Amino acid sequence: MFNRFKAQELRTALQNSPVVVLLGPRQVGKTTLAMDMAGEDSQYLDLESPEDRSKLVNVEDYLRMRQSKLMVLDEVQRLPTLFEPLRGLIDWARRKALKDPSQRRDGLYLLLGSASLDLIQKTSETLAGRIAFVELGGLHRLELPQTLWQAAWLRGGFPQSLTARSDATSAQWRRNFIRTYLEREVAQFAPRVAAETLRRMWTMLAHLQGSTVNASQLARNLEIDTRTANSYLDLLADLLLLRKLAPWHANLGKRLVKSPKIYIRDSGLLHSLLGLTDMDSLLSHPTVGASWEGHVIESLLAVAPTDASASFYRTHAGAEIDLLLTWPSGDHWAIEIKRSMTPKVERGFHNACEDLKPVKKWLIYPGSEGYPMQDGIEAMPLEDAMRKLADSTPRA
Repeated sequence: MFNRFKAQELRTALQNSPVVVLLGPRQVGKTTLAMDMAGEDSQYLDLESPEDRSKLVNVEDYLRMRQSKLMVLDEVQRLPTLFEPLRGLIDWARRKALKDPSQRRDGLYLLLGSASLDLIQKTSETLAGRIAFVELGGLHRLELPQTLWQAAWLRGGFPQSLTARSDATSAQWRRNFIRTYLEREVAQFAPRVAAETLRRMWTMLAHLQGSTVNASQLARNLEIDTRTANSYLDLLADLLLLRKLAPWHANLGKRLVKSPKIYIRDSGLLHSLLGLTDMDSLLSHPTVGASWEGHVIESLLAVAPTDASASFYRTHAGAEIDLLLTWPSGDHWAIEIKRSMTPKVERGFHNACEDLKPVKKWLIYPGSEGYPMQDGIEAMPLEDAMRKLADSTPRA
């Protein structure tokens, strides 16, 4: 059992919103976290189960009778008609609470779902002002003992992959996961998408880890049109399997790169798509640097305050920042990522910092201790950066 970093965010959301949606890929641990959070004063329905779905034939009457409990509804994308009656039930509960403050008005429904843009749009439009979202990713270093840190990079953050008996067993689990997603999840969310074409794209994207994406080139390689290629990219991003890291842009008089950088979000899935099954094969592969970069970015964003927005900075002249965190105040944190145990900061990072004047400059490397570098740059291990970022106070 792991103590999930998102538990406090989920708990706070339930205390302040009548409906909370916990989103994340399958097998990432949503149900485990939800049931641990819900406790005995709750009721759980799995909407993939025909028996549980049949209980909601008359959804308003069923849920109204259980208003005193937290209702945990899993795989809610299976019942899209659920959201409209929830609005009336929430308003009914609020009216009851006005008359009797002891009545529950927040923490009424915890909805779990494999992330999809349609799901987010449906709930946002129907339950505007009544809903909060929490995104759950894979296990990361602040949730794991140090003995599993290297395994988390190789195997990724899905609990069953990370805790498998061997690297071979973990690799087999991930291969099965990829096949299941292509055959089942994609068919559910986008029935017209060709699973084999999407598999080929997913594999191509793995080889392009950390690069700016050219949808037209992808389309030509896959023998599809550019619009279809973009829709496939959006689908993988909506399912929280692909991150499209946006470029930072402003009128600085610079020629800025405007295409997003793409990352397979889970490092274990990345390695499976590349055919890398152990640490030796990973360390000798040309993608090792990009793999480490993606792993660091996902680890940092998993603990970053929700007020911080993430992007990268790159000009056509070569100035570049791997990860740029921007706070509501306009302050920037510039983060450089290196795989070397003796990392050096390149001129492009210094030039980018001259452009943006960040208040913090970090260099993340795989060593075990932090130390100061020239020009106010701090070199630090990933876990130290995660702790500092998790403890940072969002700026108003």
